[in-house]
Amino acid sequence: MSLLDFGPLRDLADDPRVTDAAVTCDGRVWVDTGEGMREYLPRVPFRSPPVVREYAVRLCAQLGRRLDDACPIADASSVEGVRVHAVIAPLVPQGAAVTIRFPRQGSPSLERLERDALFPHAWSPVLTGLVRKRATVMITGGTGVGKTTLLKALLARCGDCERIVTVEEVRELGALGHGDHVSLVSREANVEGAGAIGLSELVKATLRMRPDRVVLGEARGEEIVDLLRAFNSGHRGGMTTLHADSVGRVPSRLITLGLLAGVEPRAMAMLAGDAFDAVLHLERAGGRRHIAQIGVLRITEGLGLVGVPLVGWSGVGDPVEGPGWQRFCEMWT
Repeated sequence: MSLLDFGPLRDLADDPRVTDAAVTCDGRVWVDTGEGMREYLPRVPFRSPPVVREYAVRLCAQLGRRLDDACPIADASSVEGVRVHAVIAPLVPQGAAVTIRFPRQGSPSLERLERDALFPHAWSPVLTGLVRKRATVMITGGTGVGKTTLLKALLARCGDCERIVTVEEVRELGALGHGDHVSLVSREANVEGAGAIGLSELVKATLRMRPDRVVLGEARGEEIVDLLRAFNSGHRGGMTTLHADSVGRVPSRLITLGLLAGVEPRAMAMLAGDAFDAVLHLERAGGRRHIAQIGVLRITEGLGLVGVPLVGWSGVGDPVEGPGWQRFCEMWT
């Protein structure tokens, strides 16, 4: 149970089925319990746009974030991993638009995700082996497909003596239930425009903290280059997530992020191709989340980078194996 006061949405915070909730500018509430967003009628409704705006301001204030005319967008999170995003008028037509992401109650496990049909039973030894043998893993997919949930489940398999250092823009991983865990979160500039600490600085700081695993909650900017340099300098077993719509599209996303940091495509291909041992791609179909592809990144003869799916799964039936899947299984189980 969260320590935040969610007011009219308190019941949603206490419901373990709820993963996301959204309040629109007119006060309507939408909730996702695993089957897509559905309208929800709170016992105490939001009666007007000004009420929605006041709710958004108070919720963000509990998380130490300003939300006013000078700062009309807020993205904040709690220690336990509740994430709140809010936008107020005039960026939206009236009132405010609020989105809340709730972490699953209790630490997710691979066994639990298998029961939830996130992946077939045959893949369980491979996923376990990736953690045990210290593979460097990238988890990809769109918004709300379960990337962070799978990341937490994999990290839960790490040994008790391993030191995990996580880096996030807003805290979504929360408490991992792991004794030797340091959680670093970036910081925005203050009202004078000073004091900002970005993800790149935090990734560099992890290397001076004696990590066994460096974990970047989401790669979305130039910090990916610092992470790849870390992975290529002997820090194996790390993990990150990335927004991409397939294993095959991962190289173009990485190259685009590399250009933001001034790294040319061939250099980025060399960094990424040697950094990751596996790419786990998640999708959502019919409201249900599942691992749709497991693949790898490979460097071509022309020093390009390609994403190669080794096996695919639609969420039902048997997986469709491609060339190289059996060898991959032998390597990581």
